[in-house]
Amino acid sequence: MCKTKMAINATSPTSTPRTPSTTSSTARASATSLTFSDQNPSTSYASTSASTGYRLSSSNSISTSSRNSLPTLRETLPENPHIYDFSEIRAATNNFLSKRHSSSTPCWRCTLRGADVIVFQRKLRRKINDLRSLLSIICRCHHVNIVKLLGASISGDHVYLVYDFVAGGNLADCLRNARNANFTVLSTWMSRMQVATDLAHALDYVHNKNGVSIDFVHNHIKSSAIIVTEPDFNARVCHFGAAQLCGEVENQFATAGEKLGEIVEESPPARRSGRPEVQFSGVRGYMSPEYQTTGVATQESDVYAFGVVLLELLSGEEPLKFRFDEKTRDFVRISVVETARVAVDGGGGGGVRRWVDRRLKDSFPIDIADKLTRVALDCVHVEADKRPNMSRVADKVSTLYLKSKNWSESIKMPDMSVSLVPR
Repeated sequence: MCKTKMAINATSPTSTPRTPSTTSSTARASATSLTFSDQNPSTSYASTSASTGYRLSSSNSISTSSRNSLPTLRETLPENPHIYDFSEIRAATNNFLSKRHSSSTPCWRCTLRGADVIVFQRKLRRKINDLRSLLSIICRCHHVNIVKLLGASISGDHVYLVYDFVAGGNLADCLRNARNANFTVLSTWMSRMQVATDLAHALDYVHNKNGVSIDFVHNHIKSSAIIVTEPDFNARVCHFGAAQLCGEVENQFATAGEKLGEIVEESPPARRSGRPEVQFSGVRGYMSPEYQTTGVATQESDVYAFGVVLLELLSGEEPLKFRFDEKTRDFVRISVVETARVAVDGGGGGGVRRWVDRRLKDSFPIDIADKLTRVALDCVHVEADKRPNMSRVADKVSTLYLKSKNWSESIKMPDMSVSLVPR
C-alpha cells in the first residue's frame, strides 16, 4: 500500500477513515466508528453501542432494542446549539479587525467559549423568529464528513455562523498550487477517490439521510468549501446549514418550519410594478442552468455543483477559465464540463486518459476514470429532472472506490511522502 504523509494538522481525532461500501446506508453506518461530544462540559458520557460502533453522548441508558435503530440513536444525542451574543463575536474577532481566514469570504478564526472556531459572516435574507429552534434542527445532523455547526449570532442584516475549526487545505488549493503549477497534494489516484467518496456520502447525507424530515439544500458546494485533512485525504464539507439560516432556500424550508412551530417568517412579496429583481449568490462555474435563471436553490442544483467538483477533481482544472486566442484576438471560454464531454466522446478511454490530470502521470485505472467521468457528466445534465439522486451517485462512487482500491493494491505502489509545500 502507498504510505502518504501530508503536512496538514487535522483537529478531528474522532474522525476515522471510512471504507465505502455498496451495501445499505445502515450497514455503512454500522461499519463506521464515530464519536459525538456535547458542548456542555458538565455532562459525562460513557455509553458505547457495540452493535453500531457509535460512542453515544448520553447520560441515560439506551435499551438493547433501540440501539439497532439509527434514528433512535440520533434522537438520544444531546443538542446544545449556541446562541452567541454579538458582543462575544466582536470580542473574539477583535471587532472584526483580526486577519481574515479567507480572502474571498468574510470569516475569522478565533476562540469562542474555549473552542477553536471559525466565524462566517453572511447576508441575512429573511427574518428568523426562533433562532434556537432552527439551530436545534440543523445541529441535530451529524456526519463525519461535514464540518460541525456550533451556533450562530444575528446582528442587523447579517448572520454570523460559528463552525468547528478543521485544520487542512481546501480542495482548490490542494489541486492547484499558485507557486508551482506542477505540484499537487493529491498526487495519487486513491487520494482523489477518497475525496470524491467522502464528498458523495456527505451530500447524500444532507439530501436523504439527515433524519430530520427536511429537504435540506446545501447550496455552497464548490472546491474551496471542501477541506482535505491528513493523513488519509479525508474530505469535510463546510457551510452546512448556511442556506437555511441565511434564507437562501426559504421556500423549501418554510414548509418544514411551519410544521415545526412557525420558526420561519416569510419575506415580503415582490413589488408588482416593474420587473421583479432576482438577487442570489453563486459561484461561476458551479451554478446549474436553472439556478442561473431562477435563483432558486434545489437539491438538483446541488447535484450539478457536485458533478462540477468531481470533474474538477479528475482534471485538476478550474470549472471555468479564459484563454486568449491569438487568431481572433479575443478571450475564449473553456469549461471543464465541455472538455469532459469531448473527452468521453473520444471513445475507447483514450480521450479520458489525455483529459485526466497529467500530474497523476498516467498512474490510474483508465476504465474506472472513464466511468467516474460519466457519473459526473450525468450529474451536470442540462435538465434538472434527469440528474441522478445523490444516493445513487454515492453508491456508484463507492463501487468505483472499491475497484480503485483493488487496483492500487494489485500494482503495489511504492512508499512516498506528500507535503503541502512545493519542492
